Amino acid sequence: MALTRSNVLKLYKDLLREASKFPIYNYRMYALRRIRDSFKTNSTLSESEMITKHYHEGLQMLQTIKRQVIVSTLYKPEKLIIE
Repeated sequence: MALTRSNVLKLYKDLLREASKFPIYNYRMYALRRIRDSFKTNSTLSESEMITKHYHEGLQMLQTIKRQVIVSTLYKPEKLIIE
């Protein structure tokens, strides 16, 4: 698979979209912050092998976030004051 800029941007948007579905504020903010920071840090990568490696790690992280969102919606706590 030829990895393009649009594939990476789609992964970024999908990760942000899924992370924003967390019902727990602290988990949601942590996931969003980690996603933004990791993409900002890895924006300077130039080797295609490293880009592909990080892309596949991002796909695995997307699947993990999807599973965690499902689990956290099953056991939804009360809303915090800041929400």
